[in-house]
Amino acid sequence: MFFSAAAFSLAALVSSVAAKTIEVQVGSANGDLTYSPEAVFADVGDQVVFTFHQKNHTATQSSLAAPCSLVDGGQDSGFMPVAANQTDDFPTWTITVQDTKPLWFFCRQGENTAASHCGKGMVFAVNCGQDGAPNSFTNFKNAALAIGAELQASASAASSAAPATSAAAATSIDYSGWTTAAYGTATIPAEPTGSIVTDTITAGSATWTTTYSSYPGSPDPTPSSAAPNVIKVVVGGANGELTFSPSNVSASPNDIISFEFHQKNHTATQSSFAAPCLRLKDATTGNVIGLDSGFMPVGANATEFPTYNVTVNDTAPLWFYCRQHAPDGSSHCGAGMVFAVNAVEDSPRNFTAFKALAGSLNGTNATGASSGSPSSGSGNGAPAGAAFSAALSLGALVAAAAILL
Repeated sequence: MFFSAAAFSLAALVSSVAAKTIEVQVGSANGDLTYSPEAVFADVGDQVVFTFHQKNHTATQSSLAAPCSLVDGGQDSGFMPVAANQTDDFPTWTITVQDTKPLWFFCRQGENTAASHCGKGMVFAVNCGQDGAPNSFTNFKNAALAIGAELQASASAASSAAPATSAAAATSIDYSGWTTAAYGTATIPAEPTGSIVTDTITAGSATWTTTYSSYPGSPDPTPSSAAPNVIKVVVGGANGELTFSPSNVSASPNDIISFEFHQKNHTATQSSFAAPCLRLKDATTGNVIGLDSGFMPVGANATEFPTYNVTVNDTAPLWFYCRQHAPDGSSHCGAGMVFAVNAVEDSPRNFTAFKALAGSLNGTNATGASSGSPSSGSGNGAPAGAAFSAALSLGALVAAAAILL
Protein backbone atom coordinates (compact mmCIF):
# COMPACT_ATOMS: atom_id res chain seq x y z
CA MET A 1 0.00 0.00 0.00
CA PHE A 2 2.80 2.41 0.89
CA PHE A 3 4.56 1.64 -2.38
CA SER A 4 1.40 2.36 -4.39
CA ALA A 5 0.92 5.76 -2.76
CA ALA A 6 4.54 6.68 -3.40
CA ALA A 7 4.27 5.57 -7.00
CA PHE A 8 1.15 7.68 -7.44
CA SER A 9 2.89 10.73 -5.97
CA LEU A 10 5.89 10.22 -8.22
CA ALA A 11 3.63 9.91 -11.27
CA ALA A 12 1.86 13.14 -10.33
CA LEU A 13 5.20 14.88 -9.87
CA VAL A 14 6.46 13.66 -13.25
CA SER A 15 3.22 14.85 -14.88
CA SER A 16 3.56 18.27 -13.26
CA VAL A 17 7.18 18.63 -14.29
CA ALA A 18 6.40 17.51 -17.83
CA ALA A 19 3.76 20.21 -18.40
CA LYS A 20 5.06 22.84 -20.82
CA THR A 21 4.48 26.55 -21.31
CA ILE A 22 4.09 27.40 -24.99
CA GLU A 23 4.61 31.05 -25.92
CA VAL A 24 2.59 32.55 -28.79
CA GLN A 25 3.12 36.13 -30.00
CA VAL A 26 -0.03 37.91 -31.20
CA GLY A 27 0.72 40.67 -33.71
CA SER A 28 4.01 42.57 -33.71
CA ALA A 29 5.62 46.01 -33.59
CA ASN A 30 5.55 45.99 -37.41
CA GLY A 31 1.78 45.56 -37.51
CA ASP A 32 1.91 41.94 -38.70
CA LEU A 33 -1.48 40.22 -38.59
CA THR A 34 -0.09 36.93 -37.34
CA TYR A 35 0.17 34.52 -34.47
CA SER A 36 3.74 33.31 -34.12
CA PRO A 37 3.97 30.36 -34.27
CA GLU A 38 0.73 29.76 -36.17
CA ALA A 39 0.27 26.17 -34.97
CA VAL A 40 1.58 24.23 -31.97
CA PHE A 41 1.27 20.75 -30.54
CA ALA A 42 0.54 20.41 -26.83
CA ASP A 43 -0.05 17.71 -24.24
CA VAL A 44 -2.78 17.66 -21.63
CA GLY A 45 -1.88 20.13 -18.89
CA ASP A 46 0.33 22.30 -21.10
CA GLN A 47 -0.33 26.03 -21.03
CA VAL A 48 -0.47 28.23 -24.11
CA VAL A 49 0.42 31.83 -23.24
CA PHE A 50 -0.68 34.47 -25.77
CA THR A 51 1.38 37.69 -25.59
CA PHE A 52 -0.31 40.64 -27.32
CA HIS A 53 1.80 43.16 -29.20
CA GLN A 54 1.01 46.48 -30.91
CA LYS A 55 -2.48 47.21 -32.29
CA ASN A 56 -5.61 45.63 -30.82
CA HIS A 57 -6.07 41.90 -31.22
CA THR A 58 -7.88 38.97 -29.65
CA ALA A 59 -7.38 35.22 -29.32
CA THR A 60 -10.88 33.84 -29.86
CA GLN A 61 -11.84 30.19 -30.13
CA SER A 62 -13.56 29.15 -33.35
CA SER A 63 -13.98 25.89 -35.27
CA LEU A 64 -12.62 24.27 -38.39
CA ALA A 65 -16.02 24.69 -40.04
CA ALA A 66 -16.33 28.41 -39.18
CA PRO A 67 -12.80 29.75 -38.62
CA CYS A 68 -13.79 33.42 -38.19
CA SER A 69 -16.71 32.98 -35.75
CA LEU A 70 -16.74 32.43 -32.00
CA VAL A 71 -17.74 28.84 -31.28
CA ASP A 72 -20.56 28.33 -28.78
CA GLY A 73 -19.04 28.30 -25.30
CA GLY A 74 -15.63 29.12 -26.74
CA GLN A 75 -12.79 30.88 -24.95
CA ASP A 76 -12.03 34.51 -25.75
CA SER A 77 -9.26 36.79 -24.52
CA GLY A 78 -11.26 39.92 -25.32
CA PHE A 79 -9.58 42.83 -27.09
CA MET A 80 -6.04 43.59 -25.92
CA PRO A 81 -5.10 47.13 -27.09
CA VAL A 82 -1.35 47.84 -27.13
CA ALA A 83 0.00 51.28 -27.99
CA ALA A 84 2.38 51.69 -30.92
CA ASN A 85 5.18 52.97 -28.64
CA GLN A 86 4.85 50.26 -25.98
CA THR A 87 8.03 48.21 -25.65
CA ASP A 88 7.42 45.98 -22.63
CA ASP A 89 4.79 44.77 -20.14
CA PHE A 90 2.67 43.36 -22.96
CA PRO A 91 -0.65 41.85 -21.83
CA THR A 92 -0.98 38.08 -21.81
CA TRP A 93 -3.78 35.52 -21.78
CA THR A 94 -3.34 31.84 -20.93
CA ILE A 95 -5.28 28.69 -21.74
CA THR A 96 -4.65 25.24 -20.30
CA VAL A 97 -4.92 22.32 -22.72
CA GLN A 98 -7.55 19.89 -21.40
CA ASP A 99 -7.25 17.14 -24.04
CA THR A 100 -5.52 16.45 -27.34
CA LYS A 101 -8.41 17.46 -29.60
CA PRO A 102 -7.67 20.29 -32.06
CA LEU A 103 -8.30 23.86 -30.85
CA TRP A 104 -8.85 26.65 -33.37
CA PHE A 105 -8.43 30.39 -32.71
CA PHE A 106 -8.72 33.67 -34.64
CA CYS A 107 -8.45 37.42 -34.12
CA ARG A 108 -11.91 39.02 -34.19
CA GLN A 109 -10.72 42.53 -34.96
CA GLY A 110 -12.80 43.86 -37.86
CA GLU A 111 -15.08 40.84 -37.60
CA ASN A 112 -17.50 40.43 -40.51
CA THR A 113 -16.01 43.38 -42.42
CA ALA A 114 -13.52 43.71 -45.26
CA ALA A 115 -10.91 44.65 -42.64
CA SER A 116 -11.28 41.31 -40.81
CA HIS A 117 -7.95 40.20 -39.35
CA CYS A 118 -9.14 36.60 -39.51
CA GLY A 119 -10.00 37.10 -43.17
CA LYS A 120 -6.42 38.21 -43.73
CA GLY A 121 -5.16 34.93 -42.28
CA MET A 122 -4.72 35.80 -38.59
CA VAL A 123 -5.58 32.35 -37.22
CA PHE A 124 -3.94 29.84 -34.88
CA ALA A 125 -4.30 26.16 -33.99
CA VAL A 126 -3.39 23.71 -31.25
CA ASN A 127 -3.05 20.02 -32.15
CA CYS A 128 -4.30 20.37 -35.73
CA GLY A 129 -3.88 17.59 -38.27
CA GLN A 130 -0.76 17.16 -40.40
CA ASP A 131 -0.60 18.71 -43.88
CA GLY A 132 -2.76 16.64 -46.19
CA ALA A 133 -5.28 15.81 -43.47
CA PRO A 134 -8.78 17.36 -43.63
CA ASN A 135 -8.14 19.16 -40.33
CA SER A 136 -4.71 20.51 -41.26
CA PHE A 137 -3.71 24.06 -40.39
CA THR A 138 -3.35 24.83 -44.09
CA ASN A 139 -7.00 23.96 -44.71
CA PHE A 140 -8.06 26.01 -41.67
CA LYS A 141 -6.13 29.08 -42.78
CA ASN A 142 -7.28 28.77 -46.38
CA ALA A 143 -10.90 28.67 -45.15
CA ALA A 144 -10.29 31.90 -43.21
CA LEU A 145 -8.71 33.56 -46.25
CA ALA A 146 -11.71 32.52 -48.34
CA ILE A 147 -14.02 34.25 -45.86
CA GLY A 148 -11.85 37.37 -46.11
CA ALA A 149 -12.05 37.29 -49.90
CA GLU A 150 -15.85 37.08 -49.75
CA LEU A 151 -16.02 40.03 -47.32
CA GLN A 152 -13.77 42.12 -49.55
CA ALA A 153 -15.80 41.22 -52.63
CA SER A 154 -19.00 42.24 -50.82
CA ALA A 155 -17.41 45.53 -49.79
CA SER A 156 -16.27 46.21 -53.34
CA ALA A 157 -19.74 45.48 -54.71
CA ALA A 158 -21.32 47.72 -52.07
CA SER A 159 -18.99 50.60 -52.86
CA SER A 160 -19.95 50.54 -56.55
CA ALA A 161 -23.68 50.28 -55.87
CA ALA A 162 -26.11 52.91 -54.64
CA PRO A 163 -26.12 53.51 -50.86
CA ALA A 164 -28.06 50.80 -49.08
CA THR A 165 -29.38 50.35 -45.56
CA SER A 166 -27.35 47.28 -44.66
CA ALA A 167 -24.25 46.49 -42.70
CA ALA A 168 -22.36 45.73 -45.93
CA ALA A 169 -22.90 49.29 -47.15
CA ALA A 170 -20.90 50.64 -44.23
CA THR A 171 -17.73 49.16 -45.66
CA SER A 172 -17.80 51.64 -48.57
CA ILE A 173 -16.75 54.58 -46.38
CA ASP A 174 -13.91 56.63 -47.85
CA TYR A 175 -11.20 58.17 -45.64
CA SER A 176 -9.67 60.32 -48.38
CA GLY A 177 -9.18 64.06 -48.02
CA TRP A 178 -7.85 66.45 -45.40
CA THR A 179 -9.26 69.27 -43.31
CA THR A 180 -8.20 71.44 -40.35
CA ALA A 181 -8.77 70.75 -36.69
CA ALA A 182 -11.56 72.57 -34.84
CA TYR A 183 -9.03 75.01 -33.40
CA GLY A 184 -5.36 75.71 -34.01
CA THR A 185 -3.75 75.13 -37.38
CA ALA A 186 -3.29 71.36 -37.45
CA THR A 187 -4.20 69.46 -40.61
CA ILE A 188 -6.11 66.24 -39.96
CA PRO A 189 -7.69 63.42 -42.03
CA ALA A 190 -11.21 64.40 -43.07
CA GLU A 191 -14.23 62.80 -41.48
CA PRO A 192 -15.15 59.80 -43.67
CA THR A 193 -18.37 59.86 -45.66
CA GLY A 194 -20.65 56.92 -46.18
CA SER A 195 -24.11 55.51 -45.69
CA ILE A 196 -26.00 55.58 -42.41
CA VAL A 197 -26.85 51.96 -41.65
CA THR A 198 -30.14 50.65 -40.25
CA ASP A 199 -30.04 47.17 -38.75
CA THR A 200 -32.25 44.94 -36.66
CA ILE A 201 -30.28 43.83 -33.62
CA THR A 202 -31.10 40.61 -31.78
CA ALA A 203 -29.54 39.66 -28.45
CA GLY A 204 -31.13 36.75 -26.64
CA SER A 205 -34.87 37.38 -26.58
CA ALA A 206 -34.50 41.14 -27.19
CA THR A 207 -34.81 42.62 -30.68
CA TRP A 208 -34.60 46.28 -31.70
CA THR A 209 -33.84 48.45 -34.72
CA THR A 210 -30.97 50.90 -34.62
CA THR A 211 -29.52 53.47 -37.02
CA TYR A 212 -25.83 54.17 -36.76
CA SER A 213 -22.62 55.12 -38.54
CA SER A 214 -20.33 52.11 -38.77
CA TYR A 215 -16.83 51.99 -40.23
CA PRO A 216 -14.53 49.43 -41.88
CA GLY A 217 -12.68 47.67 -39.10
CA SER A 218 -15.28 48.37 -36.42
CA PRO A 219 -16.88 45.51 -34.49
CA ASP A 220 -19.93 43.56 -35.55
CA PRO A 221 -22.99 45.66 -34.63
CA THR A 222 -24.67 42.64 -33.07
CA PRO A 223 -23.89 42.16 -29.35
CA SER A 224 -22.04 38.94 -28.60
CA SER A 225 -24.56 38.06 -25.88
CA ALA A 226 -27.77 39.31 -24.32
CA ALA A 227 -25.85 40.30 -21.21
CA PRO A 228 -23.53 43.27 -21.82
CA ASN A 229 -19.77 42.91 -21.58
CA VAL A 230 -18.36 45.28 -18.96
CA ILE A 231 -15.05 46.81 -20.05
CA LYS A 232 -13.14 48.31 -17.11
CA VAL A 233 -11.01 51.39 -17.78
CA VAL A 234 -8.80 52.74 -14.99
CA VAL A 235 -8.53 56.55 -15.00
CA GLY A 236 -5.30 57.84 -13.45
CA GLY A 237 -3.38 55.81 -10.90
CA ALA A 238 -1.71 55.73 -7.49
CA ASN A 239 1.54 57.05 -8.95
CA GLY A 240 -0.06 60.06 -10.60
CA GLU A 241 -0.33 58.52 -14.07
CA LEU A 242 -2.15 60.70 -16.59
CA THR A 243 -3.66 57.76 -18.41
CA PHE A 244 -6.75 55.81 -19.27
CA SER A 245 -5.83 52.13 -19.03
CA PRO A 246 -6.48 50.60 -21.49
CA SER A 247 -6.52 53.68 -23.68
CA ASN A 248 -8.26 52.19 -26.72
CA VAL A 249 -10.92 49.48 -26.67
CA SER A 250 -13.36 47.79 -29.02
CA ALA A 251 -16.96 47.38 -27.91
CA SER A 252 -20.24 46.14 -29.35
CA PRO A 253 -23.67 47.69 -28.87
CA ASN A 254 -24.98 47.05 -25.36
CA ASP A 255 -21.45 46.78 -23.90
CA ILE A 256 -20.66 48.98 -20.89
CA ILE A 257 -17.49 51.05 -20.51
CA SER A 258 -16.90 51.33 -16.77
CA PHE A 259 -14.49 54.16 -15.94
CA GLU A 260 -12.90 53.57 -12.51
CA PHE A 261 -11.25 56.72 -11.11
CA HIS A 262 -8.04 56.40 -9.11
CA GLN A 263 -5.90 58.91 -7.22
CA LYS A 264 -6.02 62.65 -8.04
CA ASN A 265 -8.99 64.36 -9.69
CA HIS A 266 -9.90 63.38 -13.24
CA THR A 267 -12.83 63.27 -15.62
CA ALA A 268 -14.01 61.12 -18.52
CA THR A 269 -15.41 63.65 -20.98
CA GLN A 270 -16.64 62.98 -24.50
CA SER A 271 -14.98 64.99 -27.28
CA SER A 272 -14.49 64.56 -31.03
CA PHE A 273 -11.54 63.63 -33.21
CA ALA A 274 -11.31 67.19 -34.55
CA ALA A 275 -11.35 68.75 -31.07
CA PRO A 276 -9.84 66.13 -28.77
CA CYS A 277 -9.65 68.35 -25.67
CA LEU A 278 -13.05 70.09 -25.87
CA ARG A 279 -16.39 68.68 -24.83
CA LEU A 280 -18.50 67.48 -27.78
CA LYS A 281 -21.03 69.99 -29.15
CA ASP A 282 -23.90 69.69 -31.59
CA ALA A 283 -22.62 70.76 -35.01
CA THR A 284 -25.83 72.66 -35.79
CA THR A 285 -26.86 74.30 -32.51
CA GLY A 286 -23.51 74.55 -30.77
CA ASN A 287 -25.03 73.06 -27.62
CA VAL A 288 -22.83 70.81 -25.48
CA ILE A 289 -23.97 67.19 -25.91
CA GLY A 290 -20.89 65.21 -24.90
CA LEU A 291 -21.07 62.88 -21.92
CA ASP A 292 -19.11 63.94 -18.85
CA SER A 293 -18.43 62.14 -15.59
CA GLY A 294 -17.70 65.39 -13.79
CA PHE A 295 -14.59 65.64 -11.63
CA MET A 296 -13.91 62.58 -9.49
CA PRO A 297 -11.56 63.50 -6.62
CA VAL A 298 -9.84 60.46 -5.08
CA GLY A 299 -7.55 60.67 -2.05
CA ALA A 300 -4.00 59.35 -2.09
CA ASN A 301 -4.86 56.61 0.42
CA ALA A 302 -8.22 55.64 -1.07
CA THR A 303 -9.11 51.97 -1.36
CA GLU A 304 -12.57 52.45 -2.88
CA PHE A 305 -12.88 54.12 -6.26
CA PRO A 306 -15.83 55.90 -7.92
CA THR A 307 -17.07 54.68 -11.28
CA TYR A 308 -18.90 56.18 -14.25
CA ASN A 309 -20.59 53.85 -16.73
CA VAL A 310 -21.26 54.48 -20.42
CA THR A 311 -23.43 52.13 -22.47
CA VAL A 312 -22.36 51.80 -26.10
CA ASN A 313 -25.21 52.01 -28.61
CA ASP A 314 -23.40 51.45 -31.92
CA THR A 315 -19.97 50.87 -33.42
CA ALA A 316 -18.98 54.40 -34.48
CA PRO A 317 -15.73 55.68 -32.88
CA LEU A 318 -16.13 57.53 -29.57
CA TRP A 319 -13.51 59.89 -28.16
CA PHE A 320 -12.88 60.91 -24.53
CA TYR A 321 -10.38 62.99 -22.55
CA CYS A 322 -9.65 64.25 -19.04
CA ARG A 323 -10.46 67.95 -18.73
CA GLN A 324 -8.29 68.51 -15.65
CA HIS A 325 -5.32 70.90 -15.70
CA ALA A 326 -2.14 70.69 -13.63
CA PRO A 327 -1.20 73.52 -11.20
CA ASP A 328 1.04 75.02 -13.89
CA GLY A 329 -1.96 75.23 -16.22
CA SER A 330 -0.91 72.37 -18.47
CA SER A 331 -3.68 70.17 -19.80
CA HIS A 332 -4.04 66.51 -18.83
CA CYS A 333 -5.54 65.96 -22.28
CA GLY A 334 -2.57 67.66 -23.92
CA ALA A 335 -0.29 65.36 -21.92
CA GLY A 336 -1.92 62.40 -23.63
CA MET A 337 -4.74 61.57 -21.19
CA VAL A 338 -7.23 60.54 -23.89
CA PHE A 339 -9.30 57.44 -24.59
CA ALA A 340 -11.19 55.91 -27.54
CA VAL A 341 -13.85 53.31 -28.19
CA ASN A 342 -13.85 51.61 -31.60
CA ALA A 343 -11.15 53.80 -33.14
CA VAL A 344 -10.48 52.20 -36.53
CA GLU A 345 -6.83 51.22 -36.35
CA ASP A 346 -6.42 50.73 -40.10
CA SER A 347 -7.60 54.27 -40.86
CA PRO A 348 -5.78 57.63 -40.61
CA ARG A 349 -8.20 58.58 -37.80
CA ASN A 350 -6.87 55.93 -35.43
CA PHE A 351 -6.15 56.25 -31.72
CA THR A 352 -2.48 57.13 -32.24
CA ALA A 353 -3.48 60.04 -34.50
CA PHE A 354 -6.09 61.20 -31.95
CA LYS A 355 -3.55 61.22 -29.12
CA ALA A 356 -0.97 63.00 -31.25
CA LEU A 357 -3.52 65.68 -32.19
CA ALA A 358 -4.39 66.23 -28.51
CA GLY A 359 -0.71 66.85 -27.78
CA SER A 360 -0.31 69.09 -30.81
CA LEU A 361 -3.29 71.28 -29.95
CA ASN A 362 -3.14 71.25 -26.15
CA GLY A 363 0.32 70.04 -25.17
CA THR A 364 3.03 72.11 -23.51
CA ASN A 365 4.35 73.21 -26.90
CA ALA A 366 0.93 74.11 -28.33
CA THR A 367 0.29 77.74 -29.18
CA GLY A 368 -3.05 79.41 -28.66
CA ALA A 369 -4.72 76.18 -27.53
CA SER A 370 -5.48 77.41 -24.04
CA SER A 371 -8.06 79.87 -25.29
CA GLY A 372 -10.21 76.99 -26.46
CA SER A 373 -9.52 74.68 -23.52
CA PRO A 374 -12.08 74.00 -20.82
CA SER A 375 -11.33 75.14 -17.28
CA SER A 376 -9.96 72.58 -14.87
CA GLY A 377 -12.62 72.92 -12.21
CA SER A 378 -12.06 72.82 -8.48
CA GLY A 379 -12.92 69.22 -7.85
CA ASN A 380 -16.41 70.01 -6.60
CA GLY A 381 -18.06 67.56 -9.00
CA ALA A 382 -19.57 64.22 -8.03
CA PRO A 383 -18.19 62.80 -4.76
CA ALA A 384 -15.78 59.89 -4.69
CA GLY A 385 -17.42 56.56 -4.09
CA ALA A 386 -20.52 57.39 -6.14
CA ALA A 387 -21.52 55.38 -9.21
CA PHE A 388 -23.02 56.95 -12.32
CA SER A 389 -24.44 55.60 -15.59
CA ALA A 390 -25.03 57.16 -18.99
CA ALA A 391 -26.24 55.98 -22.40
CA LEU A 392 -24.93 57.33 -25.69
CA SER A 393 -27.95 58.69 -27.54
CA LEU A 394 -28.29 58.38 -31.30
CA GLY A 395 -28.30 62.17 -31.64
CA ALA A 396 -25.00 62.47 -29.79
CA LEU A 397 -23.39 59.78 -31.91
CA VAL A 398 -24.57 61.18 -35.23
CA ALA A 399 -23.27 64.58 -34.14
CA ALA A 400 -19.98 62.99 -33.16
CA ALA A 401 -19.61 61.63 -36.68
CA ALA A 402 -20.13 65.01 -38.33
CA ILE A 403 -18.76 67.61 -35.94
CA LEU A 404 -16.13 70.20 -36.58
CA LEU A 405 -16.61 72.61 -33.64
